[in-house]
Amino acid sequence: MEPGIEPNTRFGALLQNPSETAAPLLWFDHAGKDYTNAGERVRALDDVSLEIGSGRFVAVMGRSGCGKSTLLHLAGALDFPTTGIVRLDGVATDQLTEAGLTKLRREKTGFVFQSFQLLNTLSVVENVEVPLLLAGEGKARARALERISDVGLAGLAHRMVHQLSGGQMQRVAIARALVHSPRLILADEPTGNLDTATGNAILELLQRICAEQQVTILMATHSEEASAIADTIVRMRDGRIVEGPV
Repeated sequence: MEPGIEPNTRFGALLQNPSETAAPLLWFDHAGKDYTNAGERVRALDDVSLEIGSGRFVAVMGRSGCGKSTLLHLAGALDFPTTGIVRLDGVATDQLTEAGLTKLRREKTGFVFQSFQLLNTLSVVENVEVPLLLAGEGKARARALERISDVGLAGLAHRMVHQLSGGQMQRVAIARALVHSPRLILADEPTGNLDTATGNAILELLQRICAEQQVTILMATHSEEASAIADTIVRMRDGRIVEGPV
């Protein structure tokens, strides 16, 4: 097994199913990312190599500033490597045009944020159907209602999001991330603003979605409890994947 990649002792899975022969869904090949801060170069991600197969649930762990969010941003083509290559579903993200990037993000990825990122002026179903409307896809309302039902909120579809609890808002965010049937869900501290019981319910929902819909989930977290739901744990420190506890 690669250094820094450890099987979760609870579920004991690898990054790729033994029976999988296809190329990995997500592939980092010696990827690095530099930023400039006050004229100084900051290495946010340093020589990361990682392969993740379809239908896996991977938790990326580490303290604040270790590179977790940068890894997710590169995985979702929200940013691009300074060095190395990131491939999503066989496509090098830094080689695409703006139109190609938009298509890749709309079709292949869904995002779940710690702060939900919902539109308070819209109802639950209106929030969930936004990605479909932006893509010009048909039957947006019916597909949104189906996803809302999948996350257990069928009775709240027409409620305004500001009337919901934190856990309910995160379920709406998950439904929105799933509405266009992406292959990869990127969850950045999805339980960070929730109490323990509500957070556990959200994690169990993500685990069920991964298992039933064969969606790959890459989740950034600093919580040992949250990572326990994943198949595999990747630990990071100072922008690198490392062995052992961070």
